[in-house]
Amino acid sequence: MGIRVGVYKPIETGVEDIPHDAKLLLEFCQKYNPDIAHLSPIDITAYTFKLPAAPYSADTERTIEISKLVSKFEELSKLCDLLLIEGAGGLMVPITKSLYMIDLIEIFEADTLLVTPSRLGCINETLLSMQALKSRDISFDWCVNLYEDREAFDSTTKPFYDTMFGSWWSVESGLDIYTRRDR
Repeated sequence: MGIRVGVYKPIETGVEDIPHDAKLLLEFCQKYNPDIAHLSPIDITAYTFKLPAAPYSADTERTIEISKLVSKFEELSKLCDLLLIEGAGGLMVPITKSLYMIDLIEIFEADTLLVTPSRLGCINETLLSMQALKSRDISFDWCVNLYEDREAFDSTTKPFYDTMFGSWWSVESGLDIYTRRDR
């Protein structure tokens, strides 16, 4: 579509050497944006921690600062037309004592795409995430990533989604339509 896409993974935990999620995201976006070809996975993260836990728990020395998160966001935004930001663990994951993943949506003034899983328990997770966004008046689009329990999804979860939501889509079948519609 001619859009120079960039990516930002503000915080990644469970990192031994190279931030795995950041690496995958960056490699994909580098195919579409030569202005980020020189970046490494560590360049698109503000913080990485070894402990695979919520950032608040992984940051044992309390080094996370909002200003650094914002600074990295601004730096990466200059290299692209559209900066994709991937959170970690869910909307209510604590970053600091008073900062949660959901707060980054407001800080970055980001459009929000809530991507929920397809595993057992996802209805609860989906509804709680929707409620959290609505309670803060954050508008969002929503889809399901059918990567887990794909075989059981049609019988265990899809009936509820079909009844409760007039329309919903999956990443696998709807992302192309989503990216082409007027926003």
